[in-house]
Amino acid sequence: MARTLMFSVGESDLIWEFFRCGGKGGQKQNKTSSGARVRHEASGAVAESREQRQQIQNRRTALKRLAEDSRFKAWVMMEAAARLDVNVDPALRIESGISARTCVPGEAYCDLGGRR
Repeated sequence: MARTLMFSVGESDLIWEFFRCGGKGGQKQNKTSSGARVRHEASGAVAESREQRQQIQNRRTALKRLAEDSRFKAWVMMEAAARLDVNVDPALRIESGISARTCVPGEAYCDLGGRR
C-alpha cells in the first residue's frame, strides 16, 4: 500500500533559541552561541543540546531529542487520530501505546521535517 502524508511539522511550528554553553572547547564555546534549544508550542515539548562545538550539530541533536520526547509523541498520536477521525480516549491511547500506524489499516505516517 502507498503511504500518504497526514501532516508535517516544519520550521514554522518550531521555536529555536541559541545560547552560549561553555564546557569543553574552552574559549571557542564561551564566545559563540553554539547551544541549541527547540520548542514545539503545540505539544509543549522542549529539547536542547550543548554537547558539540558547532551549532548545526547541536540543532540536529536537539531535533532528534524533540522527536523522542514523550509529550511530542503524544501530540503526534492525538493529531493523527484527530485527522483520521478516530475516537479514542487520549489517556487510554497514551497508556496502551496506540500509534497512527495502528489506528487505521494501511500505512499512515507523519513527516517530521526531513529524513525518515
